Amino acid sequence: MDKNTRFIVIDDDALNNKICRACIEKLFKEAHVTTFTDPHAGYQHVSTEYAGNDMEAILFLDINMPVMNGWEFLEKFEVLAEEHKNRIKIYILSSSVDKRDMERAQANKNVVYYLIKPLTKETIALITYAQKKKKSE
Repeated sequence: MDKNTRFIVIDDDALNNKICRACIEKLFKEAHVTTFTDPHAGYQHVSTEYAGNDMEAILFLDINMPVMNGWEFLEKFEVLAEEHKNRIKIYILSSSVDKRDMERAQANKNVVYYLIKPLTKETIALITYAQKKKKSE
C-alpha cells in the first residue's frame, strides 16, 4: 500500500465505522482512517481534500443512510473531475443482500466492488493487494 493511500468510511452507523477503523488499523498500524456518519460531510471531505493533489483513498460507502443515501452520494461524485475521481476507489459496504443493489453498484463506473458488512481484515488485505498489483501493471 502506498503511504499516501488513505481510507474513508461513510456510514450513518457509528458502530460500523468503529469496526472498519479497527480492522484497517490492525492491518496498517499507521493508516489514516477518516470516518463520517454524515454523508454530506463525507462528500465535502472527498471533494475538497482530494482535489488538486496526488493523495489516493479507498472509500467504503454505505447505501442505506438518511439525508443522503449512497446512490445520491455517487450521483454527486460523478460531477467531480476525472483525475479527482480516479484517486478515490469506492467500495459499497452494505448490509443489503438485494441483488438489485448489487447490480446497480456493478453498473456504476465509479464503484470498484460491492461488499457485504461487516468489513474484515481479510477483505481489506485483498483490496489493498489488488490496488498495489494494479498499479504495478
